[in-house]
Amino acid sequence: MALECRGIEESFPEKLAASPWDEEVPLAGVPSEVLCASSKPKCSKKPSSKSITRKSVSLVPLKKGDSKSERTTADEAGPNGQPPSFTDLPATVVSEILQCLDAKDLGIISCVSTLFNSLASDHYGWKDFYCDRWGPPPGLNPPAGPGFPNQKSWRELFVEREFRSKSFMGRYSIEDLHGHTEAVRAVFLLQSAKLIFTGGYDSVIRMWDMEEGLSVAVSRPLGCTIRAITADSELLVAGGTDAFLQCWRAIEGHPHMFDITGITVNHNSNFRLWGHEGPVTCLALDSTRIYSGSWDMSVRIWDRTHSKCLRTLSHGDWVWSLAPRGGTVASTAGGDAYIWNIDTGCLMTVIHNANEGNAYSLTRSHLGDLLFTGGEDGMIHMYQVSHDCDAEDIKPLATWIPHTGPVHSLAFEFPWVVSSSSDGRIALIDVRKLLKSGQSSTSRQQSQVKRSTPDAVEPPQRMLHGFGCNIFSVDIGADRIICGGEEGIIRIWNFSQALEVAKRAQALRSVRLENRMRRRKVQIEMCSNGARADQCSVAARRNQLNGERSGVWHSKRGMSGKLKA
Repeated sequence: MALECRGIEESFPEKLAASPWDEEVPLAGVPSEVLCASSKPKCSKKPSSKSITRKSVSLVPLKKGDSKSERTTADEAGPNGQPPSFTDLPATVVSEILQCLDAKDLGIISCVSTLFNSLASDHYGWKDFYCDRWGPPPGLNPPAGPGFPNQKSWRELFVEREFRSKSFMGRYSIEDLHGHTEAVRAVFLLQSAKLIFTGGYDSVIRMWDMEEGLSVAVSRPLGCTIRAITADSELLVAGGTDAFLQCWRAIEGHPHMFDITGITVNHNSNFRLWGHEGPVTCLALDSTRIYSGSWDMSVRIWDRTHSKCLRTLSHGDWVWSLAPRGGTVASTAGGDAYIWNIDTGCLMTVIHNANEGNAYSLTRSHLGDLLFTGGEDGMIHMYQVSHDCDAEDIKPLATWIPHTGPVHSLAFEFPWVVSSSSDGRIALIDVRKLLKSGQSSTSRQQSQVKRSTPDAVEPPQRMLHGFGCNIFSVDIGADRIICGGEEGIIRIWNFSQALEVAKRAQALRSVRLENRMRRRKVQIEMCSNGARADQCSVAARRNQLNGERSGVWHSKRGMSGKLKA
């Protein structure tokens, strides 16, 4: 006859409703006899005299035909007669549950078992994690899973990129590129093609090979100071003080994508866009549009295909910087920051006095929800913006003061914000510590930020020195930082050496862990053979500690000594 542990309530006030915690919760896989046996000592205790007493446990015999026991047993049994588990859920339900986890928790789940590793590794959430932080990998076919063995999965791409981002705290090498005859005002790194584009007061655009550090092409003089450069795999755009945009289209089969020298006779490979009435100070691209800001107090949006202006966004002061993300474009004019709707041209948000004086620089995260401004006061502010916020709701979430002079340029590559200043230094700021780790599936489209006190100032993680003064422009890639300034020198901070050192250290840690697990496995096998191995190990340890000389080795050694005597 089976026994059941059933709680008996004692002397509860009648006005108290039954609590949901008083319901019986069966424990799957644990015999009822064991539960009752373990609870016998508690049943002998007297109930407390408090108004709400504890529940005592009694043994109640159950008949064979008890419907409750049959129903409980049927509910607990899975499809194979075993208790139900997480893996018995439908694949769609498991996928939705994993979608609620962030990258760290999903990685922990993959370490639980082989089955969980396969579920978490092939989950499409890794694609969202990667694209939300760094955008789609340029020039990469859709990574696969089982059907594409030669390609990396999204989880492998995420882990590799996350590991690479930590190299900016390690060793680096510095390489100087000489070629410009005057100060450099703009630098741009095209990571997908491993090319660097620079321009400045000498009115020419120079193209450099990122790996070799060699100048591969020089444009003809454009007749003005080059203040802004941007590029992607299809288009290169430069702007300067003569108020026009000089554009080059990529040429298929060209060794360096763009023919900026003008040697190739192809009239469709380069063109100019006119419309601004003042110097062009900032440029940006997306898949269908060109964005330009000018001292004529406007931002113009151009159609890339038809080379015509689609919309003009008027400001109240000189436009210093801009950054389009998604369906919005952010800009700075004077000391204020603006957020515009690209399709309608409507002003969505204004951040008044984003910096004291002029806000010279602006950058955003890939999702566009984090906005960073730097300006004349030498301060860097981080804001969180959304579609349903107004000007009164936006306050700085974090503030850094890494420079003693104006911040001329900002660049963002998750999780690093890089700034350059007139004090000749570069600051690296890690924003991971300010982001909350827990994110649900509904909030994944927007980073969760820890709010700090308004007067709190966060320290930068690293400062790079080496320039005399006035670093006008900076850009960051996967493992390099490029900057240019008043000296007319392009400086590359190469952190690939730190990446190689970190890879070697990780390989050594993996070898040590593998050896440790192998020794542990051997120890478990020895212990499973019987108590004799344990007794031998204990005896050997005792002999080593106590220094006993009664063992076999010492007795033979003594006998051999006597024979020699």
